[in-house]
Amino acid sequence: MDEQEFRLRADQAMEDLHRRLSAAGDRHDLESDFNAGTLVVEFEDPPAKFVVSPNTPVRQIWVSANLRSFKLDWNPAQSAFVLPDTGQTLAAVVAEAVSEKLGAQVSL
Repeated sequence: MDEQEFRLRADQAMEDLHRRLSAAGDRHDLESDFNAGTLVVEFEDPPAKFVVSPNTPVRQIWVSANLRSFKLDWNPAQSAFVLPDTGQTLAAVVAEAVSEKLGAQVSL
């Protein structure tokens, strides 16, 4: 995948994730902000921050959450960024991390 295609796909994936997190924020104690290509999810109690950002040189989306990092690759068969080890999509990885943080099931 060339850089232009990666940026397009990453932007679409990040915007979709932001919409999902914004909707979840109406039901759960979290806020999301998407600015300059980086998505930040913040929690108040206890305080925490997750960061989701594209890494263009390696054509991955990186997620930093719950003291761990996840590196997702584009999977053409799924038309999505996925975690290679598990096959989880970006939304599934973030939903699992948010659920773990909040101690309640969160669907994105």
